[in-house]
Parts: sequence; C-alpha cells; structure tokens
Amino acid sequence: MAGMANQAFGYTGNGRKRQGSDDIGGDGDMIVAKKGMGQGAAACWDDPAAALAAARHEFGEHGGVNMSIEASATFTVMEPETMRRMFAGELGPDRDFFIYSRHFNPTVLNLGRQMACLEGTEAAYCTASGMSAISSVLMQICSSGGHVVASQALYGGTHALLTHFLPRACNITTSFVDIRDHVAVREAIVEGRTKALYFEAMSNPTLTVADVPELSRIAHEKGVTVVVDNTFAPMVLSPARLGADVVVHSISKFISGGADIIAGAVCGPASLVNSMMDLHQGTLMLLGPTMNAKVAFELSERIPHLGLRMKEHCSRALTFATRLKKMGLKVIYPGLEDHPDHALLKSMANKNYGYGGLMCVDMETEERANRFMNHLQNYSQFGFMAVSLGYYETLMSCSGSSTSSEMSHEEQVLAGISPGLVRLSVGYIGTLEQRWSQLEKAISRMVQEGGMLLKN
Repeated sequence: MAGMANQAFGYTGNGRKRQGSDDIGGDGDMIVAKKGMGQGAAACWDDPAAALAAARHEFGEHGGVNMSIEASATFTVMEPETMRRMFAGELGPDRDFFIYSRHFNPTVLNLGRQMACLEGTEAAYCTASGMSAISSVLMQICSSGGHVVASQALYGGTHALLTHFLPRACNITTSFVDIRDHVAVREAIVEGRTKALYFEAMSNPTLTVADVPELSRIAHEKGVTVVVDNTFAPMVLSPARLGADVVVHSISKFISGGADIIAGAVCGPASLVNSMMDLHQGTLMLLGPTMNAKVAFELSERIPHLGLRMKEHCSRALTFATRLKKMGLKVIYPGLEDHPDHALLKSMANKNYGYGGLMCVDMETEERANRFMNHLQNYSQFGFMAVSLGYYETLMSCSGSSTSSEMSHEEQVLAGISPGLVRLSVGYIGTLEQRWSQLEKAISRMVQEGGMLLKN
C-alpha cells in the first residue's frame, strides 16, 4: 500500500508546515474524530450533536470565524526533494503537505472530520455524490468473484448497482434478503466469499428499520464487513455506535438541507478509508469521485444546525402521520406505535431527535397517488412533486414510478413497495398548523371527487 495514504487524515489546518505528527495515533493511522476535541469530549459520544460541538473549530487563514476555502487544484513545495518525499509517502496532509486536490484537499478534509464526528467513526472521506461513496466502498471491500448480502429494500440506484453493474463490470454478485429475517441473512452469507452485508438503516422508501446491533453481530461472526446507508436517519441513528463498520451518506439530502448540492461520504475505520486512498489500488484515489472544496465549505457551515433541522423534520412528520392515521389513511411511519419496527427504532435511536423526517401514504394505485400529489402541490400548495429529501419544503414522489423505478415489478413487490406508495419528505417551513390545513384541504378534495375513501 502506498505510504502517502497511511497518515493522510491527521491534517489540522493550522496554516503552517508542521514538523511533528502529534495528530497521528500510535499505530500511524488517522484518528480524525477524536483528535483536537476538548477534554471530556469522549463523554459526548452518545449524542452526535455533542460530538460535533466538541470537535476542533477550523478558523480562517486570517483569523476568520469560518475556515478559509482552499480552492487550489495543485500545491507548491519549497524544495524539489519535498515532492519526491510526498510521493514516496514520507510527507502528507498530517503535516500540511498536499500534492493535488484529487488526493487530499484541506477544506474537504475538514468536512470529513465533521462527518466522522457525526457518525462516531475514526475516519471519513467526502465524495462527489452518495452513489460514488457507495460504489467506492463496495468495490474496495470486494474483489472479482466477491459476494454481497444486501437488503431487498434499497434505493433504486443502489439496487441497480448491485443487480446489474457490479456483476457485469466487476464480477461481484449479490444475494438480496429480507433484512428483518435474521435467519435468512445468516444463511445467505457464504463464508470465505461474502465480503459485505449492506443495508439501509431506514429503508428507502418503505421505512423498514434494520436491527443494526444484531445484523452486525451475525456478520462479524462470519468475518463480514457491515456497510450501512444512513441517509434517511442522520442524527436519529448512529449505526457505527450500534456495531456497523462503515456508514455511507448521500450528503445531498438532510445533511445539506438545501437541495442545491450533490455530495456523499464514507465514514469508517481509518484503515479502510486509507486503503481507499491508496495510490495503486484505492477506489477513491483511482476512480476520482472528488468533492469540490467550495462544496465542502458550504456543507461544513450547514452541519452545525443539522440537529435542529432534524428535530423539526421529525416532529412534524410524527404529527402529520398521527393525524392522517386518525383520519383513516394508510400511513407508514416508524414513529407510530403500530409500525412493526417502532420498538426497535426506539431502542436504537439517539434521544430527542425523533423517528425520522419521512413518512409514506399508501394510495394503493399509481393513479390515486398521482392525483393526491397533484392536489397537494397544485391545489393546496402543501409541497412539491420532486425526488430527493431533506429540503425545508415538503417533497413528494410516487416511489414505484420514480426513485425505485430501476426495480422490476417483482422486485418492488418483494421490497414491499406498493404502486401507490407516496413518499413524503416532511419540510419545516411555515407553521405546523398552516401546513396541516393545506394537507387537509387536499384530502377533502380527493374525498369529494371520490378518489379517496376514509376508513374513519
């Protein structure tokens, strides 16, 4: 493995070429989430917001309260010998030596530190998209002939990656299972061949909640790496603290919150993240899903208020789900006590963040789903028909014909995706009662037109 990656993430951003390496752990690996934190910070690990607050603050070059943006693609050195030493792995970002921003960039590394704090992992590396984070991790963990066990309820793009691309391009195959069936998960693992167990902490779009501790135990018994997509539940769940090895994110969603940035992250052990930056065999290094430094700066300014935003997303989702259920609609939301995973989520969730900012209403047919969304957007102005999630406005889509359209009808049935399943990412703009009246208005019109029959 190339030496340059071994100490890559100890960067502290003090603006000087450091002669020491006091940010490097005793084994030479980066400890991105713990170094630079205040005394007693370890006690904050049970709350991701507290962990973020305890991380070292990155000041600007001239003392600004916000860090500077390092927009350079390439970096200069003072002596010719320095460049040779950097490529040989003797000098690296841990001592403020940078070569090229596809390798490492100071601004992007700082965002990686924040993501590692958020998820409670040793290291994190930020990428150009959530899909690049997922594909890079799986291709690093699995070689040709490798095998993945994955949940049958996954985002359509991830399902297509596992079903079509990886078998064709990499000779990596996947067995899909009901992630709630732990016996099936155990039986699907082929010892010596299965390299990864992959699932979403809260599934897209069915909102199935995975038992992260038990699934991690099953996988680890057989030497399998656990990779969890936590895009739907940042702050709410902390998979690495529950036993998972790697946590991936589409930062584009809740973490960004603005529906204006595409980005991803890999959070996990320093050894894995460093291997992904290896000069000769690292997927992040060689495939080049590089995050722009200006994007990293934007995101680093949004993470501090992620906790506040998530609490409001989740609070409103619970209120709307509760009221819609009382009206007689078929509502899927893990915060409802009759959801099959409610008790499990409650046992794993970080305190005071709620049960997630997404809910589903099953209209049973695509035609009724489309009429419902049309009324919500164009009649009552409740939200927007758009994919993605985590925006301050409510976003809604019929999953079967949009974000899960990569899956066949049979695969959608196995995943529990009804043709009329409307996924709503609940926003927080406006007052709650204002938004509720708009939601009620759309439902009333549907009832008047005969397109909806309330059970109560």
